[in-house]
Amino acid sequence: MLAEIITIGDEILIGQVVDTNSVWMAKQLNLIGVTVKQITSVSDHEAHIIEALQQAEKRADLILITGGLGPTKDDITKLTLARYFNMGFRRDEQALKKVQEIFEKYKRPLLDINIKQADVPDGCEVIVNQNGTAPCMWFEQNNKIFVSMPGVPFEMMYLMDEEILPRIKSRFKLPFIVHKTILTANIGESFLAKEIELIEDHLPEHIKLAYLPKLGQVRLRLSAKGENEAALKAEVNSYARQIIEKVERFVVVDDDIPLEKAILNLMLKKGLTLSTAESCTGGYIAHLITQHPGCSAVYWGGAVAYAYELKESILGVKESTLTTYGAVSEQTVVEMAEGALKHFKTDYAIAVSGIAGPDGGTADKPVGTVWIAVSHKNKTVAKVFSFSNKRIQNIERSAASAFTMLLNLLKEA
Repeated sequence: MLAEIITIGDEILIGQVVDTNSVWMAKQLNLIGVTVKQITSVSDHEAHIIEALQQAEKRADLILITGGLGPTKDDITKLTLARYFNMGFRRDEQALKKVQEIFEKYKRPLLDINIKQADVPDGCEVIVNQNGTAPCMWFEQNNKIFVSMPGVPFEMMYLMDEEILPRIKSRFKLPFIVHKTILTANIGESFLAKEIELIEDHLPEHIKLAYLPKLGQVRLRLSAKGENEAALKAEVNSYARQIIEKVERFVVVDDDIPLEKAILNLMLKKGLTLSTAESCTGGYIAHLITQHPGCSAVYWGGAVAYAYELKESILGVKESTLTTYGAVSEQTVVEMAEGALKHFKTDYAIAVSGIAGPDGGTADKPVGTVWIAVSHKNKTVAKVFSFSNKRIQNIERSAASAFTMLLNLLKEA
């Protein structure tokens, strides 16, 4: 079964809202064996929506639509769908009851425009939205299924989990799709491809290899589709083992997790602790770590120290070091890392100090200059990086480089 996802809303196209719905839906569809053929975002304009529906109907068996079902005049999805399927309107009593319940619950007056949310194209099947006022609508035409859902993420997710996905699984015999991900670091995409070229060349037709590069890391994803799930898993795992054996020195973990999570797992297994001392990254490294449940077993905390005074008082950086070499220097970042080890009493520490930009650079230390140090009780390693003049990119690259340096130091132990 092929699917297409259409997200509707001007707010997506102008960048005011990030389309997380498509990402989530694509993952859930993949898990049940449905292949997403295309993802399309269109404006709140009737002609654009109709064109998107026409094109999707040619490409896919299942078309999932989100957005444009609110009560205001800019929400035109329902009207457009009625025109597309040449349908009139009816008032759905179940949908009306849910609208009334919600307004009664919050003790709000029920306006006419809210009541009209229960008006639906007369040829659709209504799936009551238990979490909102906009009903979900299921259409079937020319052996194609169209499902229109609200764009509010938690409403859409509930409908998909509880209603849409179970219906699809019960009605259609779907293939199994199996994925295996290998996370690598310290090797570029082209060099990695060269290393595993022979293995890739001998992959059978039903197994595909994808390269997913990201800031000093490359994820390799093996994907297979077929009728026998156990056989597919065995086959994919066999090729994964061949790849891991070939590039073992670059492999971080054979799991689809981010680098910092792999490091946390490794440190937890070894009973090690970590702290951070951040300047130009402003706590971004700590954020990446603390987004993972259970991180407190490894990560004890850290400091965001921009000012010289805080580098001195919290991390123990010498005043003479800052005066002589400046905050963005090997000497300072080493003292930051070693100060974090000492004051936070952890086994390992990361320290970062740099010029994120877009201004603040000098002739000898231009924007993008970042010093990173990682340390444990027996060794401190420091390295300078020359990134770009883009602030956010510099922060993200600094974090990725810091984690890679920490991983390398952990491997030495």
